[in-house]
Amino acid sequence: MTFGPYQFEVKFFRSEVNECFHAWSAVKALMSLGFSEDETSDEGESTDGWEEEDEAEPKIGDGGSGGGVSLQNVPWGQRALSIAEEVLVQFSEDLKLYAFKTSPGGYVYVRLDKIVPNRELMFVFVLNFSSFFLRYGCPSMDELESYNQEFKKRLDAVGALGDIPDDLALEVSSPGADRVLKVPDDLNRFKELPMRVFYAENIESNCLEMDGVFILDSIENDSEICIWKLADVKENRDPIKKGKPLNRKQKDWRLRLPFNFHRMVTLYID
Repeated sequence: MTFGPYQFEVKFFRSEVNECFHAWSAVKALMSLGFSEDETSDEGESTDGWEEEDEAEPKIGDGGSGGGVSLQNVPWGQRALSIAEEVLVQFSEDLKLYAFKTSPGGYVYVRLDKIVPNRELMFVFVLNFSSFFLRYGCPSMDELESYNQEFKKRLDAVGALGDIPDDLALEVSSPGADRVLKVPDDLNRFKELPMRVFYAENIESNCLEMDGVFILDSIENDSEICIWKLADVKENRDPIKKGKPLNRKQKDWRLRLPFNFHRMVTLYID
């Protein structure tokens, strides 16, 4: 790989990307909240009574890594959401509200995403002596911290007026590797990575849902169709042939799938 006058050999270990991605998101979240090492016990549990966010499998619109908004019938939720959107206007147009969630316990969870058009925002992680080259647009720690401070300031000001509770807790982070991808908007962004695609063969509500591990081949926007090819991963290889790569027939196979036949798409982590 050439970058300016330099060449790099990039090794990509998919089995460790999820761990790396979540560790990075956790560090950003803790720094944006102002946590320090002495605020956790030796067992790794928080000592300040912080509510743990539900770690259920992501679903579209769950307000977490499935994106969207989930107010959970909290009466002040809509007002908090409007404040979050007002604060976001102060930042770069590339910074987007990926997910927003409120809880009855007085917690606000915000996930910010950053899409950088026409250029790549690259991060290199070194873990277990391996290099990870992740081509994801991602908010910087400074952006997350700055947004956290501005949003908390606004929440406190509105809380002092009695419009919302005056003691709301706030967590600002970015989506992890378990994020649900939007079809077709997010697909080109991750087109070089294997994705788990859940899909239906027709639009009938009782149609059997299928899934597979694919790589995006192309998108036909005019006809609203995604064309997928098999990803060269263990799940798609013949177990009898002991890990040999895909054969010619498998490499040539394609799945043409209309946008509305996709049920859910996530990044595939082996």
